[in-house]
Amino acid sequence: MLTFSDGTAFVTGGGSGIGQAAALMFAQAGVPVVVADIDKGGIDDTVSAIEAAGGEALGVTLDVARLPSVHAAFDNAEAWKGPVAILVNSAGILRVAPFETFSSDDFEQVMNVNVTGSFHCAQRASPGMKERGFGRIINLASVSGYRAGVGRVAYGTSKAAVAQLTRQMALELGRYGITANAVAPGATMTSMTADAYTEENKASFLKMIPSGFIAGPGDIAPSIVFLASEQARYVNGHTMAVDGGYLASGMMQTAGIEV
Repeated sequence: MLTFSDGTAFVTGGGSGIGQAAALMFAQAGVPVVVADIDKGGIDDTVSAIEAAGGEALGVTLDVARLPSVHAAFDNAEAWKGPVAILVNSAGILRVAPFETFSSDDFEQVMNVNVTGSFHCAQRASPGMKERGFGRIINLASVSGYRAGVGRVAYGTSKAAVAQLTRQMALELGRYGITANAVAPGATMTSMTADAYTEENKASFLKMIPSGFIAGPGDIAPSIVFLASEQARYVNGHTMAVDGGYLASGMMQTAGIEV
């Protein structure tokens, strides 16, 4: 049975996808949740679902790439229930184009949201965690940070950077009772990724996933919730692949033997 420290879980990107699934799971475990997103409609949907199930939630509008927006969101969260105990950096964007024509503006935007946004939020949350003597930071990396993907020059690069950022946080914050870990989802169907999956490339992915299916947000959220628990206190600086075995797979056929 997982247990959680007193305090709130602050979930960026909590209005949809993996962030929303994690927010709902925290609420089910009795953790008050700050649902932070740039999309007001998504915030309202998640908050309503949490409250309908008897949980506690506060919705805050947040653009993780803008530092004033980050400070304002955390000010609201702290006014609600004090310093944040758990931070989930799930906000992210995906832009897809060939390497040779990928625009500089798109590259910078992806890096600003996926990497700098995670840095902004963790840096803002850490003083309150130090005050508590407890903190859990969970960043969203990706298997795209390990394996290159056509059209994903910005996304893959940003997610590799998130994994390194996580290790840096773990090193510098661990002595204060704060752990920093990342979850690296494999192929996962969300509103962000839906346009990137055609029937053809879904079939291609499935050939490389030993578990034989593409995940939904609910398949990723439990790992986030575990890393936020008190039981995960000795897991620090780790990036956990939640990918159905995608990174483990290699040659799918040898000497006539096929999986």
